[in-house]
Amino acid sequence: MIKEAEILLSLQDLNKHYGDLKAVSNLSFQVKKGEIFGLLGPNGAGKTTTIECILGTRKADSGSISLLNTDLKERSKNFFEKIGVQFQDSHYPELIKVGELCRMTSVLYKNPGDYKTLLKQFSLRDKEKNRVSELSGGEKQKLSLVLALINNPSLVFLDELTTGLDPQARRDVWSYLSMLKEKGMTIVLTSHYMDEVRYLCDRIMIMNKGEEVISGTPENVISQSGMETMEEAYLHYVKEEKLNEENVYAV
Repeated sequence: MIKEAEILLSLQDLNKHYGDLKAVSNLSFQVKKGEIFGLLGPNGAGKTTTIECILGTRKADSGSISLLNTDLKERSKNFFEKIGVQFQDSHYPELIKVGELCRMTSVLYKNPGDYKTLLKQFSLRDKEKNRVSELSGGEKQKLSLVLALINNPSLVFLDELTTGLDPQARRDVWSYLSMLKEKGMTIVLTSHYMDEVRYLCDRIMIMNKGEEVISGTPENVISQSGMETMEEAYLHYVKEEKLNEENVYAV
């Protein structure tokens, strides 16, 4: 049982529909301080919609959301200084320089971190004078993480962070995220890389068609699937859900 004081994020019966499409259906989970929580599922499972509802960029149809022990309706501008966000499809002005973008982001917060240090940690220090348009896809992904961490957040949301990164860059990011966790940061991430999930996550939830399929530690999820690896377990549960849906239509 998770102590209430340790819970930084709590969802209860979250629902979000687009007409007849159930993007998120009766979803409930909790994330405690200092853990890395993985929200997994195939494209269209409802992961990004869930995060957008948590952050308030999309309005949920029903359900309750508590983030950093604060209800959505009670959040102030200062509240969001405690949150970091990296979306997979982040877009920045192409002609702005990396250093300029970091400085512009820093001035939005009262106590920002040193963006030059962050750029160095993610091997972007030599790109400070480059325009964003000159960065590779992987470098843009790392830049989006730098911007998400500039405000020294208590909790950060990472949406398919390592997509586009080469294997060494992915490993470097994993090491840095593990270090942040050791310092007490809470991380909610989505990923399609099951080796990444196994390496980083304390707990996971696999969802499909907007609903929870299974949740628990990676080890427990693998054990309950009867498989040997995280990837096999993930495919087992996603495939099982697809088969169940096909059987329903076949009746």
